Amino acid sequence: MAKKKTASKFLWGVVAFVVGAVGCFFVANYVTLPLTDDVSISEEVFYSNGTTSSVGSVDEVKGYGADISIHFLELGNKYTGDCTLIQTPQADVLIDCGSKSNSIATVSNYLGQYVTDGTLEYVIVTHAHQDHYAGFATSENVDSIFDLYDCEVIIDFAQTNQKDTARTYQNYLRERDDEIANGAKHYTALDCVTGANGAQDTFEIGDGITLQILDSRYYYEEHKSEVDGENDFSVCCLVTQSLDNGQSKNFLFTGDLEADGESYLVEMNDLPQVELYKAGHHGSKTSSSETLMAVVQPQIVCVCCCAGSSEYTDVDANQFPTQIFIDNIAPYTAQVYVTTLCVDYANDEFTSMNGNIVYLSKGEDETVMCSNNNTPLKDTQWFSEHRNMPQSWQNVA
Repeated sequence: MAKKKTASKFLWGVVAFVVGAVGCFFVANYVTLPLTDDVSISEEVFYSNGTTSSVGSVDEVKGYGADISIHFLELGNKYTGDCTLIQTPQADVLIDCGSKSNSIATVSNYLGQYVTDGTLEYVIVTHAHQDHYAGFATSENVDSIFDLYDCEVIIDFAQTNQKDTARTYQNYLRERDDEIANGAKHYTALDCVTGANGAQDTFEIGDGITLQILDSRYYYEEHKSEVDGENDFSVCCLVTQSLDNGQSKNFLFTGDLEADGESYLVEMNDLPQVELYKAGHHGSKTSSSETLMAVVQPQIVCVCCCAGSSEYTDVDANQFPTQIFIDNIAPYTAQVYVTTLCVDYANDEFTSMNGNIVYLSKGEDETVMCSNNNTPLKDTQWFSEHRNMPQSWQNVA
């Protein structure tokens, strides 16, 4: 691929760093970040406070010798967002990069420990919400993920309700199209499921490991939601690891797909039971529906959110991860992990819950390593204070 366009952005970045240093990004022992996505990136790397020891260190993760590893990243601030790295010895796949453009430093620092060749073979951008694509949609003077890494294949949403005049969406199109000009192949999810523009729906990302773009109604149709409908435009994918014993492990990623979209996902695809499921829409009450859960019956669930944050609502039961989400997944598993914990939203205080969550699979063996602790959600203090224990979890060790 062609050499990246980083020189001018680097100069702007130096200026931004000086300005940012004067303004300060830290208050007391907690990280304070602006509410807007119009922010310059300094060389500082933001971490959730409280991550004082490494349960699953980089050396431990690499030393496991996994056939596939799936990383759910903390994003270095109090905001909910998604960023998932899927890694095999043959390919690196990045799904989304939220929550704010501030998160780019944290994400890039993390990726740099694992993506040592500077190349992301596949980038999937699920939908046009800031908490999922801010890292790809920076202003011209800030390096996006597209600037920092060579991206070989970009797969993104087929529909959006974003207006062409919306700043973040304009930024995304510019940054994405610059990457295409530098040699990246680009397909929408609709291209993949229909075979248009030379696309395919299934990609080999490792030995016996495939990435399939699942079919969805809202790749084809506008969403007539009373809100914006953007969540149901999410690109959904299934990763499958074939095992020597003739069995397979399946891993499901649905972005922010909501119950309406999930019903069509079940109807339009032959979904298997899954070993791992990234909780839809950060563990909201509108996703991970009984319809979908009854089919995929997840064994491990990872939730990318800032638990208990009032970012979207002051109603405790509706804050991520919600009681309804917990009740829907409880019949199938109690092995639920959450990245971040909100301490005091108004005062910009947050800490790690599990921290960065890494699922590792080697043949039939598997393990979960988290950067802060490996405590399941049901055993946390936050859960005991804010959620009701489902009956199916009451006798689970």
